[in-house]
Amino acid sequence: MIVTYADIDGFKNLSGISFAPDPKYNIIVGPNAQGKTNLLEAMWILSGCKSFRGSKEKDYVCLGGERMSAKIKVLDSVREQKITFEMSKGNNQQKNITLNGVPQKGTKALFDVFKCIAFIPDDTDIIKGSPERRRNFIDMAASQLNPVFVVHITKSNAILNQRNALLKNISQGSAPADILEIWDRQAAHEGTLISYMRNEYVSKLNKICGRLYKTISGGSEELELEYRSNVFRPEEFDIPCGDDAFGKYYKKLREAADYDIRTGSTHAGVNRDEILIKINGVSAKDYGSQGQIKSAALVMKLAQAEIFMQKSKDAPVVFLDDVMGELDESRQRFVLDMIKDMQVFLTTPNVAALLPEIKGKVLHISGGKLTEEN
Repeated sequence: MIVTYADIDGFKNLSGISFAPDPKYNIIVGPNAQGKTNLLEAMWILSGCKSFRGSKEKDYVCLGGERMSAKIKVLDSVREQKITFEMSKGNNQQKNITLNGVPQKGTKALFDVFKCIAFIPDDTDIIKGSPERRRNFIDMAASQLNPVFVVHITKSNAILNQRNALLKNISQGSAPADILEIWDRQAAHEGTLISYMRNEYVSKLNKICGRLYKTISGGSEELELEYRSNVFRPEEFDIPCGDDAFGKYYKKLREAADYDIRTGSTHAGVNRDEILIKINGVSAKDYGSQGQIKSAALVMKLAQAEIFMQKSKDAPVVFLDDVMGELDESRQRFVLDMIKDMQVFLTTPNVAALLPEIKGKVLHISGGKLTEEN
């Protein structure tokens, strides 16, 4: 899969950007705060994913601007498709998304069209951040393999919000407690499906991460990932996902119901899951060095790309945001070898920090405007 054309205007500080990317390397050069990461972000949102920087949609339109637009053409093994995302500032904050000229109600359809993986400096938070950060990474990566997962995640989040609101109402005496059972049955169904999907993906990720990390560490260290479900024990995932599993999840919710009512929040289920990441048998979050954490995060993203390649005919597009310049020569070559069959968009303030074999289209960005190097 490659991006054949990109047109971006009014997204944050970007203005009048239009270019045909190189099918291999696109090197985006410029000082900090000129728009390098904004350019990657503007293309990234056309994948249907939320901003990898955590930006809210209301912040997409530049300060003092009225509208933004981002358009790309993506060529896969079958055909070229066009995606557009336009938004106007104002009370209604109108948003228009189209796929091949057909209006879309949301970003769901885009998720199955434009596949990309972003490597950013904040990826270390996958290791040292909150359990939610690790859950989000697994959910997003698994959803790229099976977009149906997005539906279950969205529905589960909506049910959880409704359940938590109901818990507060019950504790205040404004709603009967028996209504909670209705939401618990729905939460159990969606939560069980998510639990099994997470377990399956982490199992795949663990095998590849172990191999890649042993390579990047020169065979001296081992990386291990383990999915720790709040409901199911590891051996229980050998039982098919069905009525017995739904019943176990439902029972767990009912057992915690009284405590949930007193506290006004849900304490059982997928919202309490953890993904344990260990280096040489100990917690990378608690005991990993800065170098180990960086390497582990890099390996997890590379493993994500490899898993995707194993399932799809098309390689994902890769975004490297100020990552390569921070790696030593051996790690840069390791990354290049892993992504050699993918289209790459790479940002850097200093081209000299890159390996000499990284050759392609050089794009200079300054003040949100792009110029191509001849």
